[in-house]
Amino acid sequence: MLKKEYPLHDMNLIFEMIEQSIAKGGTDEKASDEMNLLMHLYAGLPAEAVECGMMFIHGRGVEVPATSDINPLHVRLMNLLEYLEKVEYLADIPTTLTNDEIKKRSDYVNSLADHEKVFGTPLLGYQFSSGSTAPEKAPEEGEEGSSRLLLMNSQAAVFACEDIYKTAIFYENKLGFKAAHLDDEAMPHIKLYRDNIAIVLVQSEGAITKPAREFGIKYDMYIYCSEPFLLHNEVAGNGIKIVEDLPEAKAAKSQATNRQFVFEDVDGRHICVSQYIETN
Repeated sequence: MLKKEYPLHDMNLIFEMIEQSIAKGGTDEKASDEMNLLMHLYAGLPAEAVECGMMFIHGRGVEVPATSDINPLHVRLMNLLEYLEKVEYLADIPTTLTNDEIKKRSDYVNSLADHEKVFGTPLLGYQFSSGSTAPEKAPEEGEEGSSRLLLMNSQAAVFACEDIYKTAIFYENKLGFKAAHLDDEAMPHIKLYRDNIAIVLVQSEGAITKPAREFGIKYDMYIYCSEPFLLHNEVAGNGIKIVEDLPEAKAAKSQATNRQFVFEDVDGRHICVSQYIETN
């Protein structure tokens, strides 16, 4: 259900609000494509059909006949509006948060991917591509144009450890990572996974296992996080040593760096968690 106030009977104003919201940043890169696809489709509809979309926005979707062929269009518009409301809510970080507010923000963060997965996908036989909307068949998997070849697919940090099992247990029990033990490869190692983060632990000895700060490097790893407050609470709650605390939102505005905090892992590494702010 939408929370904001939206204009009555004027879809052009709705799309102006959408465009302004996307321009603030923090949205998926395909959000603009989704907006353009919906805008072009609504532009080709008769006034009565557009008004049905306005009824959805103002909580009167039950009045629209369920047999309407363009209901999927209204549903996609609602999906985009709900997504943008959540992004705007998450961008406003208050100084203090109650437990209910923390849970709400966590739920919002976890739900964004469900909204984003439909962005730019075909709708009513149309697909937005390269600045134009045209009816076209979506390419099947393996067909030319279905995707581009990525020569670099992903990356992982490499941590040299004196005891990879001790390190793996710390990251599993304290930070919620999942471990894949790969002892059958030429270089025995453990891969750790959580969200979009991957870390490879390798057994080693000597200076390579020492924290980077002993060599004049402040941090051993950066983790960019859209909600550092939530992760900070999790890390502190699990008894992990906080080296640099997370500043309050107001104080962070005057700092030269992003809002961030630093924790220390079981091997003495300093991991910096920095707020990721996407800008268009």
